[in-house]
Amino acid sequence: MKYAKAIGLSAFVIAFTIILNTKLGDIPPLGKFLNPFRGFWKNAEKINRFSLQDMALDSLRSPVSITFDEHRIPHIFAQNDDDLYFIQGYLTARDRLWQMDFQTRFAAGRLSEVVGAKALELDRYQRRMGMGYGAENMVKQLDNDPEQKRVLQRYADGVNAYINQLKPGDYPIEFKLLDYKPEKWEIINSALLLKLMSATLAGGSDEFYMSNILKKYGPEITSDLFPDFYYKSNPVIPAGTTWNFKPVAIPEIPDTYTAFNSTITTKQHESGIGSNNWALSGNKTASGHPLLANDPHLNLTLPAIWYQVQLSSPGMNVYGVSIPGSPGVIIGFNQHIAWGVTNVYADVLDWYSVKFKDNQHKQYWYNNQWNTIKQRIETIRVRGGKTVSDTVLYTHQGPVVYLENQKPGNFSKAANVPQGYALRWIAHDPSSDIKTFYLLNRAKNYDDYRKALTCFTAPAQNFIFASTNNDIAITPNGYFPLKWKDQGKFLLDGSNPQNDWHGRIPADQNPTVKNPPQGYLVSANQPSTDSTYPYYVNWEFSLNERAERLNARLSAMSNATVDSMRNLQNDNYSMLADEILPTLLSYLNRDNLSATEGECLYLMKNWNKRYNADEKAASIFEIWQQNLSKEIWDDDFGDTKFPMRYPSQDRTVQLILHEPDSRWFDNVKTPQKETLKDLVDKSFRYAVDSLVRGFGPVSYQWQWGNVRSRRVNHLAKIAGFGSRILHIGGAKGAVNALGPESGPSWRMVVDLSNPVKAYGIIPGGQSGNPGSFYYDDMLTIWSTGNLDSLHFLISPVTDKKFHTVKFSNR
Repeated sequence: MKYAKAIGLSAFVIAFTIILNTKLGDIPPLGKFLNPFRGFWKNAEKINRFSLQDMALDSLRSPVSITFDEHRIPHIFAQNDDDLYFIQGYLTARDRLWQMDFQTRFAAGRLSEVVGAKALELDRYQRRMGMGYGAENMVKQLDNDPEQKRVLQRYADGVNAYINQLKPGDYPIEFKLLDYKPEKWEIINSALLLKLMSATLAGGSDEFYMSNILKKYGPEITSDLFPDFYYKSNPVIPAGTTWNFKPVAIPEIPDTYTAFNSTITTKQHESGIGSNNWALSGNKTASGHPLLANDPHLNLTLPAIWYQVQLSSPGMNVYGVSIPGSPGVIIGFNQHIAWGVTNVYADVLDWYSVKFKDNQHKQYWYNNQWNTIKQRIETIRVRGGKTVSDTVLYTHQGPVVYLENQKPGNFSKAANVPQGYALRWIAHDPSSDIKTFYLLNRAKNYDDYRKALTCFTAPAQNFIFASTNNDIAITPNGYFPLKWKDQGKFLLDGSNPQNDWHGRIPADQNPTVKNPPQGYLVSANQPSTDSTYPYYVNWEFSLNERAERLNARLSAMSNATVDSMRNLQNDNYSMLADEILPTLLSYLNRDNLSATEGECLYLMKNWNKRYNADEKAASIFEIWQQNLSKEIWDDDFGDTKFPMRYPSQDRTVQLILHEPDSRWFDNVKTPQKETLKDLVDKSFRYAVDSLVRGFGPVSYQWQWGNVRSRRVNHLAKIAGFGSRILHIGGAKGAVNALGPESGPSWRMVVDLSNPVKAYGIIPGGQSGNPGSFYYDDMLTIWSTGNLDSLHFLISPVTDKKFHTVKFSNR
């Protein structure tokens, strides 16, 4: 009997041990996860603990010194570039390995290898959109540039040197939760991350909506409600700038082109959310030297999107932020220049209808003949399931993302894609974008800046520049397709060669300006130029609010300081409220207001028009103006069976202020005729009622910081790994453009005095480890609108604030 019990107990222990070390659905193998020597306990870090000490590493040619400051930002001093990029890769992997791995797998369509079949449709989508195809073309291009290929390879070698040192107990906690291990880093991983940035900044696709609008309302109304230029605009290149070049021939507009109706509900460009950069010449600053500021607005996550680093080797000393997984500094400064970027919103993504010969899908009609389809076989490994093969068809324009009846109905990302259309996207083309930043990191003057920009393809960016030579400049830059006017505003007939891209706008004819008479330059995703620029870049950009506010503030500014720039980055003033609130209040029916509505009216009349965290009126106005837009447009453009989009906020404001008797204020679905006054009144009452229902009577709960509460989520939205709720101001139309999940991912101000001084902050920390103090140690500074002084070192330092280690060859 006792032997039977012993055998039974042994069997139970073995079974229990197997269960504890087996991944069950979303639950990690608890035995491994809770192991005190290899589990999550190993990921805890004390604030003063610094485990990295002097060490020997294979592959180093010479000793490398790294000084870590109080935020554990590395300042790398190498005697050659090979060692510099090797150590950058090593240290970035040490802090951000899981982030690098996860984002690469996301971009490549390889998450099913980790989480199983739940990610299968996402993986299919990424591959069908051509993410891997574009990254492969970027890597092939490197064969023409051995120098850049070596930079990427040395970075990869450094990442792998760190990975090879790891034992399972050292893995970042997310690897343990998901029960998988890091893999070897390849050059294509860095290329995938750059393509992921292109996808992030490409925005949504409105061609489907616009084609339906054209079909329903015709060209006259479509042009009136969706004009190519806003009625108020402050372009990136100051209006009136002369173009000192002879334009190349612009393609002729086809006599006819087909507008295809679509039942696709797509992701639209999100109005307002974007980035800011600007530069002031020395004649507007207290120091007499230029000031440059940049705050790129992206989806905010923990770990932070950016990784701060200083890179120093013979011929270069640069500081700024890098993309974890890619070498060099993307936004930053050196001892001679500073630069920053914002998104251009160039139209570099178009959809073309495809006519197949038959259901075999082996040929398609183009240029009056049948052409051969190319096939790309995608092999998707699925954890816990069978490997899936997926065939993607390519025309000369690009991948046919989904054939008829091929698109999954329960996958939201796929809703953004039409069936039977080929995707022409600049991110698929070979490019050498990384070389732009390699050259900017080493640039000494304006000529070097201009040379660096010739290497950049996508995503098109407004490159702001300032130098210690007292030069400022800006260039909306990238590969801009040479198109006829409004090409890509609507869906295109893929069989007509006239609808193809016709090469590019010559790179030296991309719009640019240097040292304008106004003494400053600014971009906030607004139109690149006025209507005199001879080429078509896009028909719609971000709203004018931020650009208008920045231009007003900067034009009036004199004796500007770093604090002037920091305060401007945190400006919460609403230009929309400034423009339309007086008119809305004049139309508001004040008869029969309830006590709460009367209190809200008082708040609106006395509001300072700022989206500060403690402002109740900001909450009222936000809901009021949003619902007013819906009341104006939904009856005409809200047909779910025939999806369309609303006209822009700019066009809506123009109607409210200058066309109060417009036909569009009437709700065609009701027997009576509504007026603007009716809609203003109805929307105001809706706003008040919404806040009462959501937050009770008027109280501190109505404050903007409570109504639009924000937190920075974990990259994979793992519960407990995100930030606390942040009670902060900002709004999508303010300079401090904060959305529910997006905002300034890096605030930077650079004073181009001698020596150069700089200030900056990221909403998080250097570490990707949720158990580290350095995971989010800068978040409080960021949320209060402050900046850190950036330590731009000339040589390694060791004192109470800094810790220096030395790496050498074995």
